[in-house]
This record gives sequence, structure tokens and C-alpha cells, in this order.
Amino acid sequence: MNTSELVAKIAEAHGVSKTQAQGILDSMLKSSVSAAANGEENSLPGFGKFKVKETPEREGRNPTSGRRLRSPLRESSLIRPPRQ
Repeated sequence: MNTSELVAKIAEAHGVSKTQAQGILDSMLKSSVSAAANGEENSLPGFGKFKVKETPEREGRNPTSGRRLRSPLRESSLIRPPRQ
């Protein structure tokens, strides 16, 4: 399902225009992304949890040369599905 199909389903289910449904979806996603960017966990019951995971700095090796490399701290976003 792509965004336009989701917007159409939301609009049909709630009796609003597709433009209003698109605005609702956009504001919900912006809020979730903003919360995750601030390090907050955002939970949507029945859908999942949005959060940012930090991977600590570590030491690695280049497999061809064997040279030691430093992998910097990274942040990645996660979406955890709900338990069923």
C-alpha cells in the first residue's frame, strides 16, 4: 500500500476529503519523526513504537588490508511492531 492508497482509505473511513486525510497523515508522521529526532520514544498502540537507537563507537578492521579503523557513534531509527 502506498501513501495515496492509505490517504484514500483514511478519507473513506472517516468521511473527510483526501486533502484533509493527507494533512492528518502528514502531521502524524511529522510528530513521530520530530519526537524520534529529540530522542523520545513514540508509541502508537496497535501499530508500533518509534525510537532512536544509538550504536556506540567501536574498533573494526579493513578485511583486505587488516588496518584498524574506528567506527563512529551512530544513531538509527527503529520501528518495533506491537506484540500479538
